Amino acid sequence: MMKKKSISASKASLVFFLCQMISALDVPLDSKLLEELSQPPTITQQSPKDYIVDPRENIVIQCEAKGKPPPSFSWTRNGTHFDIDKDEQVTMKPNSGTLVINIMNGGKAEAYEGVYQCTARNERGAAISNNIVIRPSRSPLWTKEKLEPNQVREGDSLVLHCRPPVGLPPPIIFWMDNAFQRLPQSERVSQGLNGDLYFSNVQPEDTREDYICYARFNHTQTIQQKQPISVKVFSMDSLNDTIAANLSDTDIYGAKPVTERPPILLTPTGTTSNKVELRGNVLLLECIAAGLPTPVIRWIKEGGELPANRTFFENFKKTLKIIDVSEADSGNYKCIARNILGSTHHVISVTVKAAPYWITAPRNLVLSPGEDGTLICRANGNPKPSISWLANGVPIAIAPEDPSRKVDGDTIIFSAVQERSSAVYQCNASNEYGYLLANAFVNVLAEPPRILTPANKLYQVILDSPALIDCAYFGSPKPEIEWFKGVKGSILRGNEYVFHDNGTLEIPVAQKDSTGTYTCVARNELGKIQNEVQLEVKDPTMIIKQPEYKVIQRYGHVSFECIIKHDSTLIPTVIWLKDNDELPDDERFLVGKDNLTIMNVTDKDDGTYTCIVNTTLDSVSASAVLTVVAAPPTPAIIYARPNPPFDLELTGQLERSIELSWIPGDENNSPITSFVIEYEDGLHEPGVWHYQTEVPGSQTTVQLKLSPYVNYSFRVIAVNEIGRSQPSEPSEQYLTKSANPDENPSNVQGIGSEPDNLVITWESLKGFQSNGPGLQYKVSWRQKDVDDEWTSVVVANVSKYIVSGTPTFVPYEIKVQALNDLGYAPEPSEVIGHSGEDLPMVAPGNVQVHVINSTLAKVHWDPVPLKSVRGHLQGYKVYYWKVQSLSRRSKRHIEKKILTFRGNKTFGMLPGLEPYSSYKLNVRVVNGKGEGPASPDKVFKTPEGVPSSPSFLKITNPTLDSLTLEWGSPTHPNGVLISYILKFQPINNTHELGPLVEIRIPANESSLILKNLNYSTRYKFYFNAQTSVGSGSQITEEAVTIMDEAGIPRPAVGAGKVQPLYPRIRNVTTAAAETYANISWEYEGPDHANFYVEYGVAGSKEDWKKEIVNGSRSFFVLKGLTPGTAYKVRVGAEGLSGFRSSEDVFETGPAMASRQVDIATQGWFIGLMCAVALLILILLIVCFIRRNKGGKYPVKEKEDAHADPEIQPMKEDDGTFGEYRLFSFVSSAPF
Repeated sequence: MMKKKSISASKASLVFFLCQMISALDVPLDSKLLEELSQPPTITQQSPKDYIVDPRENIVIQCEAKGKPPPSFSWTRNGTHFDIDKDEQVTMKPNSGTLVINIMNGGKAEAYEGVYQCTARNERGAAISNNIVIRPSRSPLWTKEKLEPNQVREGDSLVLHCRPPVGLPPPIIFWMDNAFQRLPQSERVSQGLNGDLYFSNVQPEDTREDYICYARFNHTQTIQQKQPISVKVFSMDSLNDTIAANLSDTDIYGAKPVTERPPILLTPTGTTSNKVELRGNVLLLECIAAGLPTPVIRWIKEGGELPANRTFFENFKKTLKIIDVSEADSGNYKCIARNILGSTHHVISVTVKAAPYWITAPRNLVLSPGEDGTLICRANGNPKPSISWLANGVPIAIAPEDPSRKVDGDTIIFSAVQERSSAVYQCNASNEYGYLLANAFVNVLAEPPRILTPANKLYQVILDSPALIDCAYFGSPKPEIEWFKGVKGSILRGNEYVFHDNGTLEIPVAQKDSTGTYTCVARNELGKIQNEVQLEVKDPTMIIKQPEYKVIQRYGHVSFECIIKHDSTLIPTVIWLKDNDELPDDERFLVGKDNLTIMNVTDKDDGTYTCIVNTTLDSVSASAVLTVVAAPPTPAIIYARPNPPFDLELTGQLERSIELSWIPGDENNSPITSFVIEYEDGLHEPGVWHYQTEVPGSQTTVQLKLSPYVNYSFRVIAVNEIGRSQPSEPSEQYLTKSANPDENPSNVQGIGSEPDNLVITWESLKGFQSNGPGLQYKVSWRQKDVDDEWTSVVVANVSKYIVSGTPTFVPYEIKVQALNDLGYAPEPSEVIGHSGEDLPMVAPGNVQVHVINSTLAKVHWDPVPLKSVRGHLQGYKVYYWKVQSLSRRSKRHIEKKILTFRGNKTFGMLPGLEPYSSYKLNVRVVNGKGEGPASPDKVFKTPEGVPSSPSFLKITNPTLDSLTLEWGSPTHPNGVLISYILKFQPINNTHELGPLVEIRIPANESSLILKNLNYSTRYKFYFNAQTSVGSGSQITEEAVTIMDEAGIPRPAVGAGKVQPLYPRIRNVTTAAAETYANISWEYEGPDHANFYVEYGVAGSKEDWKKEIVNGSRSFFVLKGLTPGTAYKVRVGAEGLSGFRSSEDVFETGPAMASRQVDIATQGWFIGLMCAVALLILILLIVCFIRRNKGGKYPVKEKEDAHADPEIQPMKEDDGTFGEYRLFSFVSSAPF
């Protein structure tokens, strides 16, 4: 049963609250904690602003909200309180604000039209819904009217008016006949946007009595029909006959022939009109003209171009459609109607207005007492929307005062908030075309510290491994965390500990003395709490006696040892594996406490055996290889292959079988296990022996099956464990009689090589399969699903037949039957083939791009109709390329990239995009013939990203207390630079770093003089650039100020550049591919330095991996990297303790696409092709001279003598295509 009021909400309400809040507070998702925290109401679900309902069904007005305590709900109707208790037809769902108006039980929907608004309220504030306008849908009947027949002369224009009834929402109009078939439309006859049917000129075939206009009301799923309209077209011939029948022979009669006329506009009327459309909507402009011949419509925009990729022409170009219009689409649009007799035009002045849309919507704010914060509400529109604020659903001007709150236009500023400052604020942005309403709460929490980690929790780690001890906490204001060892120990500090922001204490290398009790203390101004946990450090598990490599003779015994040492408090488990898999389920394998024993070893026991020891904290393993060898043979016995059989005899000769017998040769101390029988066909393949059958070694007679028309000879081979004997001498020959073929050709296929042919191929029968002389093939075909007779042709000595003149890519039924001089083979089975493919006709439509982030986008498209593919659909290709960088403009070399998506997939991801750039793309369908036309280019832009490091950093002009810094802007700004960040700190002689100073520098600066530095001091500089997204990677440099007069003399005159510090490694750069990266660097220092490269996954706490560089090279290739992964890298020099370069970060390329450079655009390839062409030209000249002297090439003679008109070289259609290719060309467009 439904209740009239809602009094509870889900306890999970705070999950939404935590996702929405913006605060320095970090609230853990602890269920107990969530139940205790208060939260103002938040509207989570509501009905649309304009809510059209079905008058036959109950009206459900949604309003759902969350909060702590659960909110209560109330409603207003047409601005006044709506008391649902007084209306028995209205109920409110339990634990909800959703209203249900019972229409199906006697209520009338018209009685509940109006504007509704929901309020959700608890002790922390009140949230309100949008104004929900309820209107029942209407589908009125057509008014009855008397329709006169339309009688019109051939060639005249005609308009059939629909005038549908006014419904809510408006109906969809279409024209049909009495048989419910849509009336055909064309450039001459078409339906207007108002539903009328326009004839530019009528023809005799337009005569009919069932022009019917239908109106479909989707909301009520009803269709209304207008009375049929009759149209009678009088042709000039019939009109002349009528006149002649009523006039005498002496009268002058005859109607004028059909007169051609210049265009006139049927709609819109006049020469100009106006149109207002809202931003984001679809703009539809229409021009329909009369005239004979039928006019053609063309559209232009005065003073500009039609927007690319958003412009479409519909209704045979009579309708101009522009999607997602903006203010830039305002202007004058001209339609021009033209035929051979002239033209006319109409200008439509379009104004694009805009309902309010968000620039910055207010977001929930969670603060601690005494903190400051702001709510910002910014919107735009045309005209500019006005901003108004409400507090708990009441206009802020009349809401209760709050001294911590100050309203400044579109911003509310909060200062030193208190718990009573909690409320829900509403921002309303409105203009004459609509409004936006957003709720955002301010929640002030004052909570003493709480520790969520269970008390006395036990942590166990292995010696010398990291230990992480948790202290999950919450409080408002945010508590401070301190750690102590022991109950009364001192506070933990120093480099041997790492303190994480979430309260976790990390001991990077746990030792035995790390064992003990650790106390976590959390405190803020409201209180203090502590929690104790225990840490135990265990000895590592070790294998002190590992299994060793063993060589054992067959049928012997072998044992592997695995003796372990482990912490006495840990219980180990030992597992044995063979070749990284479980041991065989065999009783010969005996697993003991410290060993594995294998009894009666066989050859299959060969392999690698691994002992794995596991505890709850660690795992170790060791492996050894077992090799099994044969036992040495008894010297007196010699084993060898058997001698060949002899005395072969054929008996019981029949047409399809014969009996073969033989006498075995000597076994040579190894029993014969089998006999292999082979045959030779002396008629078709003399000298070639084929496998016939194999029989056990105890058998010396076999019944053999034979094929017709084969001249058989047989031989026998004996087999024992050592090997095969030599073949026996051949038996006598036996020629079988001819017969009809037993089988037909296999692998019959029908694949067209051209759009108008069908190439039928098959695998020919072998010689002995012909069963007789005169082997031929009967090739038959007919078009599938068409009532056609079979077409057949008989061919010989070929395995291919080409059927010409076929339609493009239609299915055929195909069969190939073998025959010889004695008759046909059994009826063959039919296969389905297709005539040749042609290029697809239609480009994919409705191409949409969704930009996911600065380097990734998702593209969608509608599939093309299968009939337009004209071949086997292989997939879609997406061509995309960078048009320009939005941060700078310069000529560049464009890379056009291709992504291929197999099958009927209609979406895909575009990886590897460059941030803050403009891209174009189009989509093409691909079949076995090639690519179809491209869809219109789609433009999309990627957002800003972080910039690359500055291109260089130079330090010059050192003085006693100053240095001059010069730098270059980032090679890849990836956005609009907003500033540079310079950090520097002094370094003493022991390489210890001093305090770090940070300076923010405007983005338009390229140099800086640092003053007030210490003399004779080394400084280290860190320099990077910033966009609005964040900071990019940094470049580092070091320099020294000069000494004073009491020390070493200053540099000589002209020494303006800071001398480099020795040794030094700088400018580490990376060029990454999918699985490898090229690392290069610059070195300044003593000669003959030995370098090494260290690398690891960025953000990982794993140890650095180290690679030694051979010689003193300044580059190295890192291999075996994971695609799509960010790595950190640095370079060091051996023998120089602690001396390394700064870290650099790079990312490997994604594995989903491969790039290939089109060699046709490469200079070396063009040069090679020119050289080949020149060589061919020289050879042709030599051949021409020799031919004129009477010479003739023997190869040419053979080709002329053996030419076969049936066998012609086929054009091979390459049905494959690259998954990801790259084309290059030079664009002159600015970037």
